[in-house]
Amino acid sequence: MDAPHEPRLELLVRRMTWEAEGVLSLELVHPDGKPLPAWEPGAHLDLEVGAQTRQYSLCGDPHDLSAYRIGVLNEPSSRGGSRYVHTQLRPGQRVTAVGPRNHFALTGAARYVFIAGGIGITPILAMAREAARRSVPYTLVHGGRTRASMAFGTELAELTGGDVVFHPQDELGHIDLATALADVAPDTLVYCCGPEPLLAAVEALCPADRLRVERFAAPAVEHTGDDSAFEVECRTSGITLTVDAGTSVLEAAEAAGLDVGSSCRDGICGTCETRVLEGSPDHRDFVLSAAEHASDATMMICVSRCASARLVLDL
Repeated sequence: MDAPHEPRLELLVRRMTWEAEGVLSLELVHPDGKPLPAWEPGAHLDLEVGAQTRQYSLCGDPHDLSAYRIGVLNEPSSRGGSRYVHTQLRPGQRVTAVGPRNHFALTGAARYVFIAGGIGITPILAMAREAARRSVPYTLVHGGRTRASMAFGTELAELTGGDVVFHPQDELGHIDLATALADVAPDTLVYCCGPEPLLAAVEALCPADRLRVERFAAPAVEHTGDDSAFEVECRTSGITLTVDAGTSVLEAAEAAGLDVGSSCRDGICGTCETRVLEGSPDHRDFVLSAAEHASDATMMICVSRCASARLVLDL
């Protein structure tokens, strides 16, 4: 179920570029040359790649709406989306996307610290470019397995207004996060995107109110909430569901024949975000902020459950 501000787009693959070892960038345009919907740094597209939908951060210039650009790592352990892009998708073909949507927005600050691991550089690149445009000082640390595997190095080196540090692991070991985060003042925000070990290490060192992260995968977390069955009224559809233990709201909705957008099913992408009309969710996602959890305005129905007698959702 796509929100009105997240249109369904038919896009043309205009160009594919080798950016680093195992990394391709895709330039996507409107088939008729029309301007694309506006976006801000941190936004991503839900892209249909073969029979799957995957999220890819926009890493181009948000002030140029003639094209979108995404970066795709060929990840052998993935569920096949990146492999499809690398082996089957080619310039001249069309793809379907939903978005842009943004759960990793660049908010105002006096200074930024950007930390990227591997392909996590994609949203960070757009953020650093925007910080430079706003004349906000920043430090950017880009880590990767090897220098050859680190994408967009030339663009990063050409950025102005901040310090960019490249940290290939085979040459320098792990990123010295204690040093990178040593001077995080109250007016500084830290943005981090990358693999879970990097995010966990940054979270252990950085005050939560100054940190923004975006995940590739859901971390292992032991939930203490109630996992018993509960009732969900889908007000828009006029259907009432019983969500059994071991079943998600999303799975129950799909079983009832409702067409609900979804992708990761791990609470990290935001595709299945649904408005809560009544009741209190037991939030178990890794997308919404603590303030957004407290507001109970929306929930990720692929993982979150019910903390009240029942839920009424805009489904």
